Amino acid sequence: MNKQAVSLWQLIRKMLRYAPKLYALDSLLWLFIIGLPVVPGLILREFFNQLTGESQFNLSLEALVGLLLAIGFVRILAIFLGRITKTQHRFLISALVRRNLFSQLLDQPGAQEFHVGNYGSSTVSMGEIISYFREDASKIEDNVVGTNEILGEGVFAIASFIILLSVNIPLTLLVFLPLIAIAFILQRAEQRLKQYHRSSRQATQAVTGLIGEIFGAVQAIQVAGAQTPILKHFQSLNNQRHGQMVRDQVFTTALNSVLENLTNIGTGLILLVAALSLSQDTETLKVGDFALFVYYLFFVTDFLWFLGKFLALSKQTEVAFERLASLLTITQSPEPIVAHNPLYLQDIGRSIPPLPPIPQPQTPEKLQRLCAHNLTYRYPGSNSGIFDLSFTLERGSFTVITGQVGSGKTTLLQVLLGLLPMESGIITWNNQTVANPATFFVPPRSAYTPQVPHLFSSTLRENILMGWKSKDLDKSISLAVFEQDLGMMPTGLETAIGTKGVRLSGGQLQRTAATRMFVRRPELIVCDDLSSALDIETEQKLWSRLLKVRTSSDWTPTCLVVSHRPIVLQQADQIITIE
Repeated sequence: MNKQAVSLWQLIRKMLRYAPKLYALDSLLWLFIIGLPVVPGLILREFFNQLTGESQFNLSLEALVGLLLAIGFVRILAIFLGRITKTQHRFLISALVRRNLFSQLLDQPGAQEFHVGNYGSSTVSMGEIISYFREDASKIEDNVVGTNEILGEGVFAIASFIILLSVNIPLTLLVFLPLIAIAFILQRAEQRLKQYHRSSRQATQAVTGLIGEIFGAVQAIQVAGAQTPILKHFQSLNNQRHGQMVRDQVFTTALNSVLENLTNIGTGLILLVAALSLSQDTETLKVGDFALFVYYLFFVTDFLWFLGKFLALSKQTEVAFERLASLLTITQSPEPIVAHNPLYLQDIGRSIPPLPPIPQPQTPEKLQRLCAHNLTYRYPGSNSGIFDLSFTLERGSFTVITGQVGSGKTTLLQVLLGLLPMESGIITWNNQTVANPATFFVPPRSAYTPQVPHLFSSTLRENILMGWKSKDLDKSISLAVFEQDLGMMPTGLETAIGTKGVRLSGGQLQRTAATRMFVRRPELIVCDDLSSALDIETEQKLWSRLLKVRTSSDWTPTCLVVSHRPIVLQQADQIITIE
């Protein structure tokens, strides 16, 4: 077993320990489901032995039939209960994987785009993430919940094998021939199985990614009249996905068919040898023994076929874990995906604990000087990015970054704040090195508003505060020149803004985000083209109020902004031009 396979079983074992009582109950029920059919074999031998007068027990045919019916009824009950526990365990495992993946993605630097290194440096969009949460989580679920089935099959296959040995040792040893063939075929097919499955998942990822982009840019597509080419591109990706999925499914189905037919052919050969033995020497192999041998041989060969399918599924699960780990740019390991965390699935309305209040950080050390030395970041698979950029911000200063489109202005801000991992460079805050910018530059030490602010489908108040307790909400609203707009809204701060703020204008959306930034009273304000959607008068008010607050209150923020607007450049203490 290779290193990767050992890692896979370690991950599965950890997931099996998440709900041990449920897993144990499910395993017990499946032992009954799989094992109860073993008993009728003994009854069947007794039945035939009675017909030939060789029975060692004094049981009537009616009693034998009654035993068969009782065993059938118990098995039906076990199947019913087993389906309940299996469904619960399935849902628990997939929910755990998705919960952990979602939590890990929120902890990633940036949390806006994900760079996947294992499959050729590329960026995964929000739409593409769907395939990870759906297909890959489901594949892991199938592998984990199938362990007790393969365990049950294995237990009774061993028991059946022992019974077969008691009947005829030479015939029983022939069972190893299909097992050797299955092991050989799986070894030869492993790489192609994983390759086809990986390709089908990537093709699905491309389709879901485009769907997400289409829904996020409906208006832009309509304005550009690009419906036809977009649909053609969508059809092209769907055709590629269709081809990859067909290859994956056909290969998997063909492999399972080969494994099943191998066991069937092996079974046929063994039965042929057994029949010849029965016809040549009836004293060696009785009719009842032959019936018993035929009956229990099925359990052994069926296990071999099921084992082959399970091992093939495990190879595909390795791909699923690889894909999920590739999203975690910090750890690059699948271990966080199987971490034990509460899910609160029982009695959802009551079991979920109330959200704890967001801890209000202590007043940070006041910023006296922020220095960035030789910041460098290169986008994966390209030569674009920023290279050896350095600057210094003094307390209370107003610094503007400007430059042509694509020069790296936004990239510089994201590298500074830890939203993109810098390849080299040093950042110091009051001459102290910042080891982890992603966790350091957070409110109230720093606040950031990107080019396109992200709002939630809730009220203005909830979008501004987001759990933050502040006595300066009214002041922050005024600082963002938002008080007049709020006064025209019937419900004020309780106004529901719709999905991603769809009910707000571009200027209102930007000022909502600005209010959210100001209400935290950060030492460092970082914003990317904050006033691009504002009219000239509102823009002048916003910047004049922000510049005034630096000298007329107890709050002296240091500002680092990206802009090309003349009114902003005229107010700057220093201008950084990126070429």
